[in-house]
Amino acid sequence: MKKVMGLALAVLLGLGVGIAAAEEISGKIQKVDASERTFVLEDGTQLRLAEGLPTEGLKEGASVKASYEERDGQKVVTGIQISE
Repeated sequence: MKKVMGLALAVLLGLGVGIAAAEEISGKIQKVDASERTFVLEDGTQLRLAEGLPTEGLKEGASVKASYEERDGQKVVTGIQISE
């Protein structure tokens, strides 16, 4: 029984290591590519919108605050606030 519990705990801890923590970034949009669902901030950071997030409101010069996760080497936005 102790072996089973120890194995279960090890598996759960191992899964926890793979969970990505969201990071935040803010800045002004320099460039938008709606067809690719990407935008670039003035500091050169390129971000991609996750499926399900709308592209409306993304325009050059707008200020954004975004939460993102690294996926396959890309910064994928999971939440965004846009202000003029």
